[in-house]
Amino acid sequence: MKVAGLLIVFLISTLTTPDLSELRKNYPKASNSEAITNALQNQLVDVTKEDEKILVAYKGAVSTLMAKYAKGIKNKKDFFKTGAELIEYAVEKEPENLEIRCIRLSVQENSPKIVGYKDNIPEDKQFLINNYKSASSTPVTTFIKNYVMGSALFDTAEKQLF
Repeated sequence: MKVAGLLIVFLISTLTTPDLSELRKNYPKASNSEAITNALQNQLVDVTKEDEKILVAYKGAVSTLMAKYAKGIKNKKDFFKTGAELIEYAVEKEPENLEIRCIRLSVQENSPKIVGYKDNIPEDKQFLINNYKSASSTPVTTFIKNYVMGSALFDTAEKQLF
């Protein structure tokens, strides 16, 4: 009986659009948890470039995290490259989206130097500083503030702006 219930929950979760509040809550935890990363990957598996760009950005970010847990250099490289491409696509389509820019900044801050995905850190950091106060969505501002407070990219004075 428990297996049937879990199967129904799984099927329902794969047929619905991923919940942004759940993504915002679990994405920051994924970098330290393979289980959470895998769960997020499963939630986002059906997201395509035609979906909301914020979902595309999260899918890209989670794909870059999958690289951390993947076996073999080729798999790691493929996950990271796919993820970075999805993030860049989302930024290209919605360059003024604070949450998408924050996601890209978080990935670039935490990506290994060897992958060379760090070019937009100054730009995205300044974009968040300049535009944070104009954000109208509390869940988005909470997500961004939580990221900034834990980020080594922002000094104490900059963190006070959030």
